[in-house]
Amino acid sequence: MPKMKTHSGAKKRFKVTGSGKVMHRRAGKMHLNEHKSSRRTRRLDGDAVMVKGDAKKAKKLLGL
Repeated sequence: MPKMKTHSGAKKRFKVTGSGKVMHRRAGKMHLNEHKSSRRTRRLDGDAVMVKGDAKKAKKLLGL
């Protein structure tokens, strides 16, 4: 049986913490930010813990 390859798109977008949680970037801060309020763009800063159902799918793509 050949080795399973990691999904290239997934490895660029998600990271797994030591405790096994999957972290992701928040959506909505890549472009068209000029009209968005500073409060909104600050809220979108930093990584967030992925929802349980989505995390399961992401881990599968990462080969975990």
